[in-house]
Amino acid sequence: MNTTPRYLTKSRFKLALECPSKLYYAGKAGYLDNSLDDSFLAALAEGGYQVGALACLLYPGGEAVADRTHAEQLERTRVLLEQEDVTIYEAALQAQGLFVRVDILRKRGRQIELIEVKAKSYSERQDGDLRGAKGQLARAFLPYLQDIAFQRHVAGLAYPQFEYQCFLMLADKDRAASVDGLNQRFRVHRKVRGVAVQVAAGLDAATLGAPILTAVCVNEQVSEILEGVLPLGARTMPFDRAVAELAAAYREDRFIEARPGAACASCQYRSPRTPAPGEPASGFHECWKRAFGWSDADFEAPNVLDLWNFRKKDGLVKAGVLKLRQVTQEDISNDAAEVGADGLTVANRQWFQVSGRWPGGGPFFFDAFGFAATARTWRYPLHFIDFETAAVPIPFVSGRHPYETTAFQFSHHVMHADGRVEHRTQFLDATPGRCPNEGFVRALKEALSRDDGTVFRWAAHENTVLTHLRGQFLRERPEQTADLASFIDTITTRKGADGQASVGHRAMVDLCKLAERHFFHPDTQGSSSLKKVLPALMRSSDILRRIYGTQQFSSSLNWDSAVHWWQEDQGRVLDPYKLLPPIFDDVTLAEQEALDIGLGSNLREGGAAMAAYARLQFEDLSSRQRQAIESALLRYCELDTLAMVMAVQAWLDWASPKD
Repeated sequence: MNTTPRYLTKSRFKLALECPSKLYYAGKAGYLDNSLDDSFLAALAEGGYQVGALACLLYPGGEAVADRTHAEQLERTRVLLEQEDVTIYEAALQAQGLFVRVDILRKRGRQIELIEVKAKSYSERQDGDLRGAKGQLARAFLPYLQDIAFQRHVAGLAYPQFEYQCFLMLADKDRAASVDGLNQRFRVHRKVRGVAVQVAAGLDAATLGAPILTAVCVNEQVSEILEGVLPLGARTMPFDRAVAELAAAYREDRFIEARPGAACASCQYRSPRTPAPGEPASGFHECWKRAFGWSDADFEAPNVLDLWNFRKKDGLVKAGVLKLRQVTQEDISNDAAEVGADGLTVANRQWFQVSGRWPGGGPFFFDAFGFAATARTWRYPLHFIDFETAAVPIPFVSGRHPYETTAFQFSHHVMHADGRVEHRTQFLDATPGRCPNEGFVRALKEALSRDDGTVFRWAAHENTVLTHLRGQFLRERPEQTADLASFIDTITTRKGADGQASVGHRAMVDLCKLAERHFFHPDTQGSSSLKKVLPALMRSSDILRRIYGTQQFSSSLNWDSAVHWWQEDQGRVLDPYKLLPPIFDDVTLAEQEALDIGLGSNLREGGAAMAAYARLQFEDLSSRQRQAIESALLRYCELDTLAMVMAVQAWLDWASPKD
């Protein structure tokens, strides 16, 4: 029998604020859990381990509570708090079924500071007192404020004799590192139990240079939360009563019914289909069965949570409109069925997804006329580029701010006027401690400067990255990088100092926008993400089947032999991304895939690449591991630009006159 107390911890409290029903599913082996809350890769990519170690250096001389059991941690903390003055790392506090570990606790007599360290950016100029335009607590910071408020609540119950001050320790974007190589002073080692951060010898508060973390006092915001109310399913309760109810429900393993809504779409306990016997249960399915009386058969049809980019899902659910077929055209837009001269709108895509009908019929919609008009403006050879980047909280070099962009990889395909395709160039620099930005742009400039052909990207990322790097170059090394800034000007669209758009004569064409305007396939569920569009194209395009299936396409810088990207399994064309081997051989495939979904973290598409770069920077890897990860990165990025080529090949084929 398990006698371990079922405490309501910080992580469980956070989960309950998302949805109190999740408390029932949390930690149970019988339920699917897609969460990345405890993921080593996610925390490494976001910089959480390094920021935590850096924060401790700003409060030197502390005692770490590293005991194994809750009871040992609590006793160790109690003994330390008997001192008049003490700093404690990971102090353990418990009361009334609540348990917290405080990142940094500073006691000076009767005064205690509770400091919660977050790998989250902050700017005094932009974020100020962490409130929105109408005075409400800013949504971006609310989870962190609720976290420290929960700690303050538990501390007050456990040790009511003290006076408390609350702080969030954040990465300050207004501050710049004043020493080189700070990024590499924090190495990460995985252990059987947890993760250890090795701080470079001799690094202390005196040698850190100017602090890049700032402690933001949040007493006012915490008081507002503690004196306010919390939603608890369909009810609302004062903070203390809500916390007590959550603790009791968790202790008793009791289900709290919540009101289903749009947030259910991102539930970490949601399976994409009804689980088969023997598979982990889906908490999402159980919640909707409870709330709406659904059977397994009801989940077979698409529901309103699948409706792409629709902002009124909560209203539909509240009105009892649960299945996609129940959505009417009036729910979306009266003109949702009509395609205008500028191509598809968001409403068009939503209605096509709901109705399964679009102009011309057929298995999918393609605006051949509109696409062809755009394609006639292109200049050959066509260039396709994709970037992989990271935003590390601790800068590589002096003068840099937390979370400035680090561009470490690109891939570059070229399509000639005769249809010939080549994977011409690529770049990857993951050398530990070296900022690759200048080398990255120099290599890109060299790759694109042989001709004046049209350059393509997918979505805004590449334009955003280059615009940021331009500003960085002009701020730090204007004379040495003037040529790079001028090059960036030619291929980007950006706002000038006067607020007017500055469009380079060779500004990159966004293929994602072309997909949004001219192509809809029901398999994409309305999305224009490249990783959704590519599989749909592979299932629909004869020319892609001919080029990448029956023939061997061999223009690759990373594959020793030709790869058949068009493959079938039991009559279904496979997603080319599923043909790639995983980036990591020591991390579960499910966790790697979840990184790009972003469940439980701030990561989105490209999360696996960010995690790979972080591992190459901060882990002590063998040469074999390092080479394997770098090879995997090159292959993934190559497929990203090849996928863009495939999209254009399919669209050009469909738009060309047929005999």
